[in-house]
Amino acid sequence: MARAADAVAPASDRPADAPFAHGVASGDPLPDGVLLWTRVTPVPEAVPGSGLGPAVSVRWEVAEDADFRSVVAEGAVTATAATDHTVKVDVRGLRPARDHHYRFTLGGARSPVGRTRTAPAADASPDRLRLGVVSCSNYEAGHFSAYRHLAARGDLDAVLHLGDYLYEYGTGEYPSRPTRTHLPTHEILTLADYRQRHAHYRSDPDLRAVTAAHPLIAIWDDHEVANDWWTGGAENHTPGEEGDWHERLTAGKRAYFEWMPVRPSTEGTVFRRLRFGGLADLHLLDLRSFRDRQVTPGSGAVDSAERTITGRAQLDWLLSGISSSPARRQLIATSVMISPVAFGSVPAHLLGPIGQCLGVPSGGLAINTDQWDGYTADRQRLLSHLRAEGIRDAVFLTGDIHMHWANEVPVNAATYPLSPSVGTEFVVTSVTSDNLDDILGVPPQTVSLIAEAAIRAANRHVKWVDLDSHGYGVLEVRADGTRMDYYAVTDRTDPAAGSRHLRSYRAAAGTGRLERVANPVG
Repeated sequence: MARAADAVAPASDRPADAPFAHGVASGDPLPDGVLLWTRVTPVPEAVPGSGLGPAVSVRWEVAEDADFRSVVAEGAVTATAATDHTVKVDVRGLRPARDHHYRFTLGGARSPVGRTRTAPAADASPDRLRLGVVSCSNYEAGHFSAYRHLAARGDLDAVLHLGDYLYEYGTGEYPSRPTRTHLPTHEILTLADYRQRHAHYRSDPDLRAVTAAHPLIAIWDDHEVANDWWTGGAENHTPGEEGDWHERLTAGKRAYFEWMPVRPSTEGTVFRRLRFGGLADLHLLDLRSFRDRQVTPGSGAVDSAERTITGRAQLDWLLSGISSSPARRQLIATSVMISPVAFGSVPAHLLGPIGQCLGVPSGGLAINTDQWDGYTADRQRLLSHLRAEGIRDAVFLTGDIHMHWANEVPVNAATYPLSPSVGTEFVVTSVTSDNLDDILGVPPQTVSLIAEAAIRAANRHVKWVDLDSHGYGVLEVRADGTRMDYYAVTDRTDPAAGSRHLRSYRAAAGTGRLERVANPVG
């Protein structure tokens, strides 16, 4: 069988597709539509970020068959240098819960064919929802084999990317020993820089394969702009040396919406909601645009009711959406971990490397204040609301920290498990970004076992943690429960890396508790 990545070969191998060298993508599926994306290069000098090239008319077609004998929607859109010659089409009028195929045409050149899928009708009761789940894909840290394995699966409704889709650093800054080199090689600061970095990520054949195979649902975390950013700045931004923060933030967000198949919310950010019939609502959060600045670990300020990670309007939107939802399952995509985690029992010589994984200062690390642990008032309001609504099986889907976790989400961690849980949290590891064994330069599942045992001993709601693997997850939602299958790629530095199933955990409906199950779905 051919590799999934072969389905979308590099543009240099297919001269006829040169105007569509960055492939195709779809995203944010609705019952009657989906967002389609491509980027065209109308003339050789119209490279990403250049601002050059004429406006051109790009035709698009959507069909219910791969041969396009049954075209159900078509039209044309103008691509201009003002949007870096990216093309986004919000197609409507499609039939729900069906595979569709799409393509673009510019002059005599035709794009690769993409496959997408609409969501179930609002009043439908689908048997299941199955999502690939990924986060933290650093181009320099390795190859995107996780994307290739997800592209090869024919059983997914969509792929959910939980943030850190790209990284802003200059070459060799992170990781210090890159497997390959991104472009531009300097730290990205300007709109042209961000556009070029997005374009270079889409030079990866496995990334192009997964977005051609499945609709993408994405939120951002910090590295899409700069490490640990908040409303007024970022850890990785020095105003005197790197320019105005708000100009950089505007550039990063603009390039993101140009290059990603994502509908911006009415607030111009990524928080929004998708519904999958009566089975599940997926609440997608933006935990960067409205947050207060992170505080020092151990500071009493983490409990201040004046500090927010969500912003008041977004949290109100989330709570009201949960209360009014007719769906059986509430899925909450949160780019950073919501479960409380104490690291104080981890041996001192491992705290520094774990702090590097988490992207926070290592000195005296006890909690990660970039997560919900640094904004406990917002967390308590959300968890109390879930409890008041009688919800015990909310599902939080999380990335960010380059590790697999399976957590129960306690209302009060100090008295857990005697106190109740309001749901579960499935955290997926990085596609490539450094984790503990990479930072220490040791074999996986050696030194990390000490830290894993310490974390679980101090946090009784944490049922499993893997500090070393790179890979992805597959989430399945059914009426009787939700489960996550955790996978690891064999070697992030090998472009042909294999994949293996690590573990699976399931939460039966209404329990808020996890049980380990033996075999993955599909």
